[in-house]
Amino acid sequence: MENNNKRTYGRYVQSIGRVEREPDFMEETSAEIAEPVRRYDEREEREGANGSGWGWTALALSVLSLFIMPILLGAAGIIVGFIARRRGATMLGMWAIGIGIVSIIIKLFVIPFYY
Repeated sequence: MENNNKRTYGRYVQSIGRVEREPDFMEETSAEIAEPVRRYDEREEREGANGSGWGWTALALSVLSLFIMPILLGAAGIIVGFIARRRGATMLGMWAIGIGIVSIIIKLFVIPFYY
């Protein structure tokens, strides 16, 4: 090498004022030495069986909306049903969403013809 001040290793240019002892080792080793971070998600254990509590609550709200306050309880059942689906209770959440939608449709479009 002609110039010891500027050496090229692949695409890496190092400009220092001294001679390198081991020019083969030009990588960062902190990733190899450090232990990888493992995230333990405790939410699944706290919620119970994959968010089934949210699913049963949503289903109870939707079924209750068939008898009293269909707009309010049906909308609440739909919203909590979406939350239950995201937390893992897909079937309970989908049933709650469906029953809530049916309750609101019955209130808005069917019942007015009977009054």
